[in-house]
Amino acid sequence: MRVFLGIMLPEALWGAVAALQAELGCGRPVAGEALHLTLLFLGDLELPELERLHEDISALPVAPFEVTLAGLDVIEGGDRTRALVLKLRAHPGLEALQAKLAQAARRAGLALERRRFRPHVTIARFNRGLTETQAARLGHLLESRGDVVLPAWRVGGFSMLRSHLTRAGAEYEVLADYPEAPWPAK
Repeated sequence: MRVFLGIMLPEALWGAVAALQAELGCGRPVAGEALHLTLLFLGDLELPELERLHEDISALPVAPFEVTLAGLDVIEGGDRTRALVLKLRAHPGLEALQAKLAQAARRAGLALERRRFRPHVTIARFNRGLTETQAARLGHLLESRGDVVLPAWRVGGFSMLRSHLTRAGAEYEVLADYPEAPWPAK
C-alpha cells in the first residue's frame, strides 16, 4: 500500500483554494476533499509494517496548534514545473509533530527518504511542460496573489492515508485517525 501521514485541509478553506484554482485557470486542480499537508511520506508498505507504525504513533501525544497557509510557490522536477502549492508558515508545533512521526517510523524499521520537511498543500498539478499560455497564467497568479494568506486553522491530530493513483489523479483513503491527546499533553 502507498501510504503517508498527513493532515487534511478543513472544508472551511476549500472555497478559498477553489478561488485561487479558478484564477489560475490551467493545470489539474486538486479537489477539496483531497487537499492535504503531507507530514511524512512512507511509500509502499506491507501490513505488518503499517501495524508496527500504527502501534507506535497511536501512543504519541499530539498537542493542538494553529497553522496558516501563506504564500504561493511552485514545485519543479527535472526540467518542468510540476505543481502549484500553498506554503505553510513555520510553526514549532508542526515541526515537532513531523519530527516525532519520523522518529516513530524509524523505530518501526521504515526507511525514510532523506529530504528536508517543506510543509505545503498542493492545489494544482501540471502534466508535461507548461504551454506558453499556462506559463503566463501561472506567472500572473504568482505575481498578483503570491503573498496570499488564508485563515489559520487548528490542527488537533493527523491521519494515516492510503493513496490510490488513478487516471484522474490520486484518491485518498483514511486508514486511521490520530486525534489530539487530552490536554495538557505530557
